[in-house]
Amino acid sequence: MNDPWLSGIAYERFMGRWSALVAQKFLSWLAVSPARSWLDVGCGTGSLTAHILETYQPKEIISIDSSSDFISHARRSITNPIVQFRVGLAQSLELDSNSIDAAVSGLVLNFVPQPKVAISEMLRVTKPGGKIGIFLWDYAHGMQMLRHFWDAAVELDNNAHDLDEGIRFPLCREGQLESLAQEVGLKQVETTAIEVKTVFQNFDDYWQPFLGNVGPAPTYTMGLDPINRQKLEDKLRNSLPMGDDGSISLNARAWAVKGTA
Repeated sequence: MNDPWLSGIAYERFMGRWSALVAQKFLSWLAVSPARSWLDVGCGTGSLTAHILETYQPKEIISIDSSSDFISHARRSITNPIVQFRVGLAQSLELDSNSIDAAVSGLVLNFVPQPKVAISEMLRVTKPGGKIGIFLWDYAHGMQMLRHFWDAAVELDNNAHDLDEGIRFPLCREGQLESLAQEVGLKQVETTAIEVKTVFQNFDDYWQPFLGNVGPAPTYTMGLDPINRQKLEDKLRNSLPMGDDGSISLNARAWAVKGTA
C-alpha cells in the first residue's frame, strides 16, 4: 500500500503537534554536543530539524525527505542557511561516507520500503563514534489516537484490519527497532519509550484531521462513502473518553533507539 504524504499543512494538523513534543524529548535523550553536522532522514515538515536548530547549535543540518511537498513546506518554515533541504530516499543517501556527526530519523522508518538498508545508510554516512538515533510511534498499543480510530473502523469494516498501522508495521513494536539497529551494526545501542499527552479540545479537534487525506487513517476515512464515514464518526464520538468539558486526553508513545557508528 502506498501511503500518501502530499500535504505539509494537513500533516501538521494530523500529527505535527504531537511529533514536535516527542522530538524535543528524543533530542534531549540523544544528547549531541554543539557545533556538529546533522542529518535528518525523513525530515517531513521539518519539526525535528527545527528543534535541532533551536536547541543544539549545529554547524549544519542536511534534511532529506521523499515528499517534495513536505520539503517545500519545510523550506518555507525554516530559512536558516545552515539547513539544506533535499528531496531524496532514506535507502540511498547521496552523501559521502563518514561525513556526518549525528544522523537522526523520526517517525518515518516504518514507511521506508527497506528500513534495514536505510539504517545501514545512516551508519555509512556517520563518522566513527558519531551518534545515530531513530524513533517511531508505537502504533500497536501506545498511539491511542490511532488505536481508538482503527478499533472503531475494524468493528464497522473488517477490511480496515489490514490497513491498521499496528498490524502493518511490526518495526513499531517494542524491541523490534533495537534488534534491527544491532543487526545493522550500531554500537552501544540503547532504547527508551517516549510518552507525551495528546489533548484535543473537543471531538471536532480530534476528528477533523482525519479528513485531511494524508497518511493511512485519513486516506481510509476519505475513501469511505458519506454514509459509512458518518457511521465511523458517530462510533468514535460515542466511544472516545471525553472529559466534563468535552476535551479528549490520550497518550502517545514512541519507541526510540540510539547508538554510535
